Amino acid sequence: MKLRRKLLVPFVVSAMLATLVISLGSGTAGAAPGVRQIPAGGTSQFRPGGTGTGEIQFPEFPGAREGDEGAPDPDVANVHDRRMSRGHGVGVPAAPRTIQQATLGTSFNGLNFRDQRTANGGNQFSVEPPDQGLCVGNGFVVEAVNTVLRVFDTSGSPLTGVVDLNTFFGYPAQFNRTTGLQGPFVTDPSCLFDQATQRWYLVILTLDVFPDTGEFTGTNHIDLAVSNTDSPLGAWTIYRLSVQDDGTDGTPDHNCNPDPNPFDGVHPPTNPTACIGDYPHIGADANAFYVTTNEYDLFGPSFQAAQIYAFSKSQLAANASAVTVVQFDTQGLVHSSQGVQPGFTVWPANVPGTAFATGAGGTEYFLSSNAAEEATGIPNSQGIHRSKELIVWGLTNTSSIDSSSPSLNLSNAVLRVKRYELPARSDQKAGDFPLGQCLNDTTSPTPFGPGCWQLFFLPQDEPPHNQVIGQIDSNDSRMQQVYLANGLLYGALDTAVEVRGQDQAGIEFFVVRPSVSASGTVGGSVRKDGYVAVANNNVIYPAIGVNSSGKGAMAFTLVGADHHPSAAFTSISQEGVGPVQIAAEGVGVQDGFTEYPPFIGQVRPRWGDYGAAVPVGSSIWIASEYIAQSCTLAEYLTAPIGSCGGTRASLGNWATRISKVTP
Repeated sequence: MKLRRKLLVPFVVSAMLATLVISLGSGTAGAAPGVRQIPAGGTSQFRPGGTGTGEIQFPEFPGAREGDEGAPDPDVANVHDRRMSRGHGVGVPAAPRTIQQATLGTSFNGLNFRDQRTANGGNQFSVEPPDQGLCVGNGFVVEAVNTVLRVFDTSGSPLTGVVDLNTFFGYPAQFNRTTGLQGPFVTDPSCLFDQATQRWYLVILTLDVFPDTGEFTGTNHIDLAVSNTDSPLGAWTIYRLSVQDDGTDGTPDHNCNPDPNPFDGVHPPTNPTACIGDYPHIGADANAFYVTTNEYDLFGPSFQAAQIYAFSKSQLAANASAVTVVQFDTQGLVHSSQGVQPGFTVWPANVPGTAFATGAGGTEYFLSSNAAEEATGIPNSQGIHRSKELIVWGLTNTSSIDSSSPSLNLSNAVLRVKRYELPARSDQKAGDFPLGQCLNDTTSPTPFGPGCWQLFFLPQDEPPHNQVIGQIDSNDSRMQQVYLANGLLYGALDTAVEVRGQDQAGIEFFVVRPSVSASGTVGGSVRKDGYVAVANNNVIYPAIGVNSSGKGAMAFTLVGADHHPSAAFTSISQEGVGPVQIAAEGVGVQDGFTEYPPFIGQVRPRWGDYGAAVPVGSSIWIASEYIAQSCTLAEYLTAPIGSCGGTRASLGNWATRISKVTP
């Protein structure tokens, strides 16, 4: 199919006592770490930015993602959000909650789909899902979502406008609607305020493109902006770390596969065997700042292994002209009961305040899971992806990163936990879904003829008028945000659960006591693990933050038969979790373009790939995705079309909620 006005289609796209560690060996093999020096690459600061009208414009999506007959290209469309595991398992019985509830304080709306689409004068694309980056400190709340960034004070008042990340990192606009040229594709923001250095750290993944078509060149890099002062409103220094790992630009060669299909684009890739550093996430200890990625083929079909990058934190904090980076490849490092595996979504721990682990020359901990196809190597067609194993990682002797010959040591141990497996998609409470209803409509007048669908499609490509409310993607079983507090690691992931005989999407949480030997080898035991679930509903995309007293909050989205997508949370400690509470009740249906096959060629209704939780003092700041608006088809068709009174844009309506919680 071809869309009206060349609207090109991408796929843009997150309690009972447990047994002790099982002895499966400690992963210490793999390639030797690589050491690089990366130069500073310019400076940035918040600048005033124009806001677009929100009207329907063409194209709404990057042209690089259009495949045959308008369907998304399977080898290109998912590059910034790779996920191999599909299907779902049978839920495990959910456990009871055991501790008291937290107290909700300040709560306000953060960035939303309209903010993102209309930033930079409207020179942006429509993007789902809302990937959440939140950091808080010194009276500032910084939120980065997808391709935009904003600073608030702690009462929720905006201190800046909505700034697009292309501009912030010194790139051309995502799409210049005057010239038709495209800038680099930026995605997956994460943010951290480090109390020890009094600096702000913002990370994105950037994929370089050919400006005339938006096709990927192959080169991609982790871009890291570090504030020059303790305020996010001042200047920042930018560093760019190449992560294509094809032997160019100082990267190792990991032999990623090229596109198995003949090239039919305008530009052949300049780096056809490039890898991609997908899904970057960040952490810090006393000595280093960490970024981990999931490395896939950029143009081919395979997963490689998680990569761990350690940056000298003192050099970053000093805004040095060059910074030391040590890279670890986790290929073959996990000795599971299922065999030798690569690391997958190895999420680094953060700490409340400055409570870093200082043993073994300085230690950074990580957690990961291994049910997904990326870890097991078992194709979806050969079984359900489930596991009873949790991997704890330790990177020791991190104080050596500032020496002339850094000698950091990475190891891991496999722990026994309760079963987790891929959850099914989450159903939604009924309501108006005007974008889907627009595709169904055949009578409303438009400039192109009767039928709202004609706003998007040419007459010969009339879509089926049978669209229904979509189910929300409940993530796979990859690890989500990790915190280290009072000697315990806290983490959580999405899983299938059984509640009153019904399978739902739920959360499994873990409290782990890690350890390192004198030689720097990591071990550990599980202090607590259990489940969070709500009858007739789903809880998805957890993010945990824990304060220095060992009390925390876990944020997530609550959605199902009784709730539109809502921002929710629970208290958590080493004793378990409390009751589910709502920070902001959703008021409408998730109604984005990934809900509907006519736009994307298949159905994968995207939601946020990850949330955020940040301890500040005794409180926890949380950010989750939810739906903050609702409107009818008639309101959707009222000019400016698709805006519903300035509450959404034509192709999406996600929003975020930022809240302060005291556990």
